[in-house]
Amino acid sequence: MIKKTALILFVLFQTITFSQDYKFGKISQEELEEKFHPIDSTAEAAYLFNYRRSYFDFNQTKGGFDLITEVHQRIKIYNKEGFDYANKSVYYYNPDSGDSESVYDISGYTYYLENGKIEKEKLSKDGIFREKKDKFNTVVKLTLPKISEGCIIEFKYTVSSPYATSIDDVRFQMSIPVKKMETKLEIPEFYAFNIINKGYYSVPFKKASKTFLVGSTTYISNTYSYDAENIPPLKNNESYVANIDNYRGGAKFELAQTNFMSVGGQFKSYTRTWEEVSKQIFEYESFGSELNKSGYFSDDLNKILETAKSDSEKIGSIFNFLKNKMKWNGFYSKYTDNGVRKAYKENVGNVADINLILIAMLREAGLNADPVLVSSRGNGIPLFPTLNGFDYVIGIVQFSDNSYVLLDATEPFSSPNLLPVRALNWQGRIVQKDGTSDWVTLTASKHALEENFMMVKLTDDLSIEGLLRTKNENLNALTIRRNENHLKEEDLKAKLEEAYKIEIEEYKIGNKEDVNLALTRTIKFSSEDLVEQINDKIYLEPLLFLTVRNNPFKLEERKYPVDFATAWKDVHRVTIEIPAGYSVEKLPEPLAIALPENIGVFKYQVTQNANKISTVAVLEFNAPMILPENYQFLKDFYSKLVLKETEKVVLVKQ
Repeated sequence: MIKKTALILFVLFQTITFSQDYKFGKISQEELEEKFHPIDSTAEAAYLFNYRRSYFDFNQTKGGFDLITEVHQRIKIYNKEGFDYANKSVYYYNPDSGDSESVYDISGYTYYLENGKIEKEKLSKDGIFREKKDKFNTVVKLTLPKISEGCIIEFKYTVSSPYATSIDDVRFQMSIPVKKMETKLEIPEFYAFNIINKGYYSVPFKKASKTFLVGSTTYISNTYSYDAENIPPLKNNESYVANIDNYRGGAKFELAQTNFMSVGGQFKSYTRTWEEVSKQIFEYESFGSELNKSGYFSDDLNKILETAKSDSEKIGSIFNFLKNKMKWNGFYSKYTDNGVRKAYKENVGNVADINLILIAMLREAGLNADPVLVSSRGNGIPLFPTLNGFDYVIGIVQFSDNSYVLLDATEPFSSPNLLPVRALNWQGRIVQKDGTSDWVTLTASKHALEENFMMVKLTDDLSIEGLLRTKNENLNALTIRRNENHLKEEDLKAKLEEAYKIEIEEYKIGNKEDVNLALTRTIKFSSEDLVEQINDKIYLEPLLFLTVRNNPFKLEERKYPVDFATAWKDVHRVTIEIPAGYSVEKLPEPLAIALPENIGVFKYQVTQNANKISTVAVLEFNAPMILPENYQFLKDFYSKLVLKETEKVVLVKQ
């Protein structure tokens, strides 16, 4: 940016005067007296006003633009479940070195009725504090005072960012109703953004342009306005949702190009096609350049290659070596943090640090390895060319027969072609050595499997004594190892006892660390809570505590998909020995049902052989995701499943 243009630009980009219908501090008695939301009586709270204004402000000192965002929110709290909305967290980029964002002009009040009169309590300095979350981010936490049922809270703040090329998503829809929303984005013509709608609730924008003429310089400012009322909530109370924010209505502003040629600057193109996106990421210093470094691991690699000769041996040995050497610090990124050399030396790094080291080692070993750009499950699915759509990177090794192996060395319990759930998000983008790219499916090739084999004896006093053997494979095994391997055995036993209403006498885990084998668990247990006696009859569910008793799908209509992350299969085999002096009066009838296009199947059968009742139940889903058009089928499918599994076996005393 040429300095002599600074004064002209400063004049050109003076922002439009703040204006809005809802003045800060103007609270009505009627709103405070309101007991329930007039449209959604179940709402614990509601946004009475949700305002945002983002605009570009010329910074004369640096000769460039800052992005300023002003936020004003007013929330009605109806009951105690809504008290959490009185705690607001504002995250901002605050690296240990380099340009930082800032949050300022913070103000807030709590309004309430006292003796029929509106009173207010101001947000004090004690209710505002900043916490450094990590080396990149800080959070400002606001805690509004004097919260009670029926009160209204209101706050406003301003965020200044030196990164004017990145505009936060516009959010229409929230987890609670929005009475009125106003959003304005004022963008100088030097910046061109692709505007992409997201979610299942849309609000059209209105575009207004204003021309400025100062001397011989003409400039156009474009304002994009989103205004809406009575926006319904999209609550996070359904099962199998990766990230509900992915489906809430909103809009993304993705930078396409900058053009400062009219003021002596340059033209730069950003995101046009997936090829351009991939190439731009590849050419970034903290991505492609890091793949060309190899000297730092050469000694370790030479030792590995002394015994690993075949391609599969090389892949397995390098992968396992790096999983054991490197510790993931929990940060997602497609770019390295402090570089692969430092990460390797310190044995810790972010996703890119670790997996770019993995790819470089595989390449040095003579394998056709490349990075794969991924959007983590919490980041959404990139449907259009976008730089921000990828926040994660894994590795791929491709073979001449078109087969391939996907690898993520950040997960100690993963194995080749078995990625952790966080990376299972539809497709990834392979970036080749020459900068070209292509898509690859990330979905696990094998079903996540759980098999239970249970043998129990119903004693004369109608208690249960039994043995349960459980086997988990593939993604199930990975997830359980990740979630439970660090827990104490006593805690795991207590968790099972509470969930299953049993007492565990013996507990054993097999293959806890060996990711190449199925994870097994054996428990010896007893229970007095699984059988019901009425007069001379006994009632029990054939699957006992393995019974599915509730339908996880409760909505009348679901506009977003059911996301299992992977295809999966549960198999239960239960054998119950009945006591002497009892006979079977009734057994559930068999059932076999399926979803359209073989998406899922449920098979259930209960049989008797002498004094033993045997039950086999198989529930299998052959797709990781079920689209909204099949939701009603799925809901009905589960209703039938629950009805069948909760049907009792009836024993009668002879």
